[in-house]
Amino acid sequence: MMKRAVHLRSMWIADLLWLVLAIVVATQRVFGVWMPWLADTPTGTLMPSAGLTVGGAMFSIFVTYRAGEASVPRPSYGQAIAIVTPTLVFTAIGLIVSREYFSRQWLLAVFVLWASLLLLHRALLRLRPWTEQMVVITGETALADVINASDHATVIAIVAPDDDPSEIPLVESATLVVDLRSVLSEDMARFVSSASMSGQNVRPLVEVYEEHTGRLPLVHIVRGWEITRPVARSRYAPIKRVLEAGVTIVTAPLWLALGGLIAVAIRLNSRGPVIYRQTRTGKDGSTFTLYKFRSMVVDAEQDGPQFASTNDPRTTLLGRLLRRTRLDEIPQLWNVVLGDLALVGPRPERPVFVEEFSRAIPFYDARHLVRPGITGW
Repeated sequence: MMKRAVHLRSMWIADLLWLVLAIVVATQRVFGVWMPWLADTPTGTLMPSAGLTVGGAMFSIFVTYRAGEASVPRPSYGQAIAIVTPTLVFTAIGLIVSREYFSRQWLLAVFVLWASLLLLHRALLRLRPWTEQMVVITGETALADVINASDHATVIAIVAPDDDPSEIPLVESATLVVDLRSVLSEDMARFVSSASMSGQNVRPLVEVYEEHTGRLPLVHIVRGWEITRPVARSRYAPIKRVLEAGVTIVTAPLWLALGGLIAVAIRLNSRGPVIYRQTRTGKDGSTFTLYKFRSMVVDAEQDGPQFASTNDPRTTLLGRLLRRTRLDEIPQLWNVVLGDLALVGPRPERPVFVEEFSRAIPFYDARHLVRPGITGW
């Protein structure tokens, strides 16, 4: 827990420091001075713009890290974009409402430099991935083996619920992961309770499994889960829809400009249409047309529907880059405006695969209670 907290704290502090550096450098490049309050502008200062930018950044960083504090704190490029984009929107709206002076050149320099620094910082951090040591108390060793096989977990030991607690090789920095479905012996129950009271990081197995694998072990679904009130019917759903559509529309000039450049590159790279259309299954099982930039050859599915694979020979040279960076999904922002997709939600699948998965995977149809999204997990 301590290692996780230190990691998260250092990340958001670094994100703010990178913004301060971006503001200082942009101010010097555009106005010839190092500090915003020294800039010679029609109103005498750049402080309103700088203040709104820093304020928006602090809010975006807080929300982003707060939302992801229970997950594995791996350096994420998507996290960087999730911080920069709302900050830009907040700053733009604040300047429009307040009618304060702003410099387009300065704002562009700040956000381009800040985004570049955040992405570079994360690229360097990903060279040395964060790992979490843990001791797992469970009778189902297969679940512990799956956790151990993930990129950011190291299982020191797997302990049976009725083992002798004195034999547990627990180190101070390790997380004690407890299978709450297992019946612990009296000695083991006292040990777990004492560890928790003494400040040891003790967490449920299902929570650790979910954050490290991105999946939920079906044997751990809460009893009666299938008859609980679906989240899709809550009051939050329409608010989420309005917020996501609003952010997409406000940022439209950015993604339309980028999309235009990508469309030209696709046209020059290979023959065929720029936009690829495909039928997907959406909320409540209804179907819709999903839009993507074409990343494969025109006759990619002449042998029938199939999943894309690593180094898929059907992918074009440019398509590999688009798929790796997920820029091929920019046209799906139009699906967000139409209401077919959300920004955040489970990825929609094709009807032929939905039918197959519904037969093979328990509770699979429950994903259709919510609007599918671009981000997936």
